[in-house]
Order: sequence, then structure tokens, then C-alpha cells
Amino acid sequence: MKYGFAERVRFMKSSAVRDILKVINQGNVISFAGGLPEENLFPVEAVDRAFHKAVTGDPKTLQYGETEGVSALRELLALRMRKKGLVRDPGNILITSGSQQAIDLFSRVMFNKGDVILTENPTYLAALQVFESYETNVIAVNSDDDGMVLTDLEEKIVRHKPKCIYVVPTYSNPTGKVWSLERRLKLLELANQYHVVIFEDDPYGELQFDEAEAPPSIASLDENDLVLYTSTFSKTVVPALRIGWIVGPHQIIRIMAQAKQATDLHTNSISQHALVHLLQDFDIDQHIQTIRQTYYERMLVMKRLLDEVSIEGLEYTVPKGGMFFWVKLPAYVNTTKLLNKAVAEGVAYVPGDSFYVSNAEQNTFRLNFTNAEPALIEEGMKRLVKVLDEINVHS
Repeated sequence: MKYGFAERVRFMKSSAVRDILKVINQGNVISFAGGLPEENLFPVEAVDRAFHKAVTGDPKTLQYGETEGVSALRELLALRMRKKGLVRDPGNILITSGSQQAIDLFSRVMFNKGDVILTENPTYLAALQVFESYETNVIAVNSDDDGMVLTDLEEKIVRHKPKCIYVVPTYSNPTGKVWSLERRLKLLELANQYHVVIFEDDPYGELQFDEAEAPPSIASLDENDLVLYTSTFSKTVVPALRIGWIVGPHQIIRIMAQAKQATDLHTNSISQHALVHLLQDFDIDQHIQTIRQTYYERMLVMKRLLDEVSIEGLEYTVPKGGMFFWVKLPAYVNTTKLLNKAVAEGVAYVPGDSFYVSNAEQNTFRLNFTNAEPALIEEGMKRLVKVLDEINVHS
């Protein structure tokens, strides 16, 4: 039977990461594929107490809530952001069901068919999923280790007149890169000059390995109301909360809130009230410090084993934070085809081609180092090194 789906369904794509996880979770495979935090670091007892308070306290917490989010939570978020130089009115914060919903709501209210979005290449694949579902024209800007190449960025702004510039400038997914302060400031300068909105996606900003090197968010440097900033508690508390937020120009946030009303009325209120209690009663900053130290140690284990790979031409950047290594192999290697051999050997990664807007480099892949204890990283990397060494023998 033909069901007559909407035309836009043609532009919806499945996530490569989710598809891979469905396969590898069925067998004895050590997975470096998912961008998963470490379950053993979840503050289970603190979350339990917070939800108990939320459920047994004022019965109004179990009632329908404001679309914009629980006011106490927005006030606490404003305080946390202020400590990082991002001074915003709580009234301009919208609580979302994870930062993924923030990307979707923004896209829904901002983009018409064919509107241009400039972004890095490669970039966060789930954002590309959203943009493509709204039939936008996503155009890649050349990038290097410090961020977007400014000459290419300006040339494409002038030529394509984008509606938005989407960036993940801090410990990005997938590359783990960190934009320099100079590039952040210049991006703001160009956006102001050409009247372009910036969407700054920052799910990993709290996961820096050296606090002294933590860069300021682009939003905190914004003096012209150009930047929408989104983040999440998925990486610092637990993903299951599905609590994210977005802050930005009042007019855009107001229209996004109206779109959210038509979507889900409001984000799960019990989770929001529980998060209020957690932020008030639990030392989340000390908890985040524990996460940073643990992830740093695991990153070093994976780095040491990557260094043992004997393939000439293997490249990677040592992450300064976040959750990922981005690895480039010699041009003759196709990591999508290689994945089957890796899974057969009992290890998995994400091939890099899904992260590209255009001109995908088939010889790249992403490794997650946060969701496996050091001994498991050791074993998984030995399996991966064996697969890569076999390529070297047959090249």
C-alpha cells in the first residue's frame, strides 16, 4: 500500500552512528563508535534523591509547565553561564529536549527550502540530518586546526548570502578541534558585517582537560545579539534526562518557543525539577572535574596505542577535551569498507564519510574514548591495530 508520505520525507536520513550501534550491540564487539559518556560516572544516588524531591514535593511540579521551561532551572542556567562570561536574561533561555531539539526548532523557524547554511567540513552529522530534512543548502567552509579559514568563509558569505553559520568550535564532534580566539572574534566580525546569525553548538565545552586553556564561547564574545548558543546536560549529568537549552536573540527564542508549543508543549517537567534540585544540592562542578580527569586518562591510553600503529601517513590531533579522536589514514584506505573487517575482529568505529557536507574523505574515522575503561580500550585498540596493520601488509 502507498501511504502518500510528505515530500520532505525524501530528505530524512538515518544516522550512520545509530545504524552501526544496532549491528555491533548484537555481538561481542568493543565499540568506540558511539559518543557515549561513561555510565559508571553517572551520579546515580544524587539523581535518585533529586527525582525523589521532585516527585514528593509540591504537587504542582507534576502539572503541565511553561513551554519555555521551569523558571528556577532557567535562573540557575543563567547563573552558570554568567560564570563563563555568557551574560543572558533567563527569559531568553528555552529549555529543550536535549540540544538536538534546539537545532530542530531553530531550523523549523528560520529556514525555507534552499536557504544556505555555512558550516565546517566535517561537522556534527545529526545537525546535518536536521538541516537536510528542512531542504536547506548546506555549504562547507574550508577549515584548519584553528577553525574556519577566514578568506574562504568571507568569500562564501558574499557569494551565497547564508541564513546561518553553524559551528561546533570547542572540542568538536567529530574532529575534537578547538577554534582559536582570533578565529572566534573574526567570525563575529564577519557575521556582524554581513548580518548573518551564528548557531554555536557546545555540548562538550565543559569537558576540557586543562581548565587554564578553556576558550571562551563565541556567544560570550558577542556584543551584537548575533549568536544562538545551545548546550546540554547529557555529557555532564546523564543523557536520559534529555535536558538541553538554547539562549539567543529574544525574537528568535520567542518564535522557537511557539514552535515548541506545537511540538511537545514543554520538555519533561519532572526531569527539569529534578535537575533544579540536583544543581542546588549536588556539587556538579566537582563531578565534572572527575569526568574530565577520567576522560583525560582514557584519552592518553588510546593515544599511546594509536602511536603503535605502523602505517605511514596515519594522522590525528591530540584532543584537548571532549570525547573523540579523529583519525586520518593513507588515501588508499576506505574506512567504510574496512569497518566490516574491524567488526569481524571485535572492534568498531564510525567511518568519517557521514560527517562531511561534501568532498568526503573516505580514509577518515572517529574513535570515542570516554565509554570504555582503560583495560577495554587496551583490548579494543589492539584489535583495531591488528586490522590496520593488515592493511599495511597488503598495501
